[in-house]
Amino acid sequence: MRFQIHSYKFGTIILTAALLIVIVSFLFINHLVRQLSQEEQKRIELWAEATHQLILADEGTDIQFISQIIEGNNTIPVYVVDADGVILKTRNVTDTIHDVTQLHGPIEVRISEDLVQYIYYDDSTLLSQLRFFPYIEFSIIFLFLVIVVISLYTAQRSQENLVWVGLSKETAHQLGTPISSLNAWKELLLSRYPNDELLPQMDVDIQRLQTITERFSKIGSEPELVREDVTKVVRDTIEYMRTRTSTKILYHIEMDSPCFVELNVPLFAWVLENIIKNAVDAMEGVGHISLSLSHDEDKMYLDIADTGKGIERGMYNRIFEPGYTSKKRGWGLGLSLSKRIIEDYHGGKLFVKSSQVGVGSTFRISMEESKDC
Repeated sequence: MRFQIHSYKFGTIILTAALLIVIVSFLFINHLVRQLSQEEQKRIELWAEATHQLILADEGTDIQFISQIIEGNNTIPVYVVDADGVILKTRNVTDTIHDVTQLHGPIEVRISEDLVQYIYYDDSTLLSQLRFFPYIEFSIIFLFLVIVVISLYTAQRSQENLVWVGLSKETAHQLGTPISSLNAWKELLLSRYPNDELLPQMDVDIQRLQTITERFSKIGSEPELVREDVTKVVRDTIEYMRTRTSTKILYHIEMDSPCFVELNVPLFAWVLENIIKNAVDAMEGVGHISLSLSHDEDKMYLDIADTGKGIERGMYNRIFEPGYTSKKRGWGLGLSLSKRIIEDYHGGKLFVKSSQVGVGSTFRISMEESKDC
């Protein structure tokens, strides 16, 4: 949590600084553009007057200074047109622009009472570059912000993963001691009461605790994936859950043929249990849970549907966030952990396929399937 707060503050500072840079730079560049635009306008007006004087000059007129002014314009594109808009002359132009009315101007050059020419001009290369510079700068800063956000997100995920791994390993370690003691007590009871009918059930519960410990110990480690039949894992999980949920919960399984996928059975079964437990809570102990298997090319889809309270559309992603829970008890880690197991360890996807408030929800697990499905 502390890391998230620091990351949020750091991200806010970076974003604010970037926005200030963009705003200050944009205002400053616009100021320069206006000044340069005014200077270019004055230069073209002077150039137009020099052109006018050159046209009116006679043999005795000294045109050296006038020529220097005209020849001195090496940057601003200029178009001289007649009264009908026909281009008569251009300067510093690489491509002729047919619609000169889109340019700056016109500046009138009256040669005589009946003869008038007009001068249009375009921005110089420098001015054009300055006009586009704020957008280029904004793009660079935006790219920088994207990189910062991705880096912060990656660092946050890494920190969260360390927390997950540390919590899981410590939980597995803490469970080891009482499980060893329970095994010792079980053996002692078996030696004294070999025919006791309750001892086998005690052994089942101890085995269950060992399975849970194994699951926690695998978090953060590269899980061993083995080609397994998904339908068998689902049926075994349902059989286990059926005896531990209300008899008013009815289970329906729609899986006709075996389907083999690369799985870590303890972790995959854990995911199924988490989703089913959430469904039972959403139905408040009364309703239907359906599990169905479907295929699409090389994908396997396992849908888990319930008739519970449903989920609002805007909460589809949030329910997978660590710590989120709508229940009074619990830490809100089940669905978040399940999503990590499916996506990080099995390379699949876990998401809310559909949901309707007051009707129910359907969760979908998608994974790559073997050719035998």
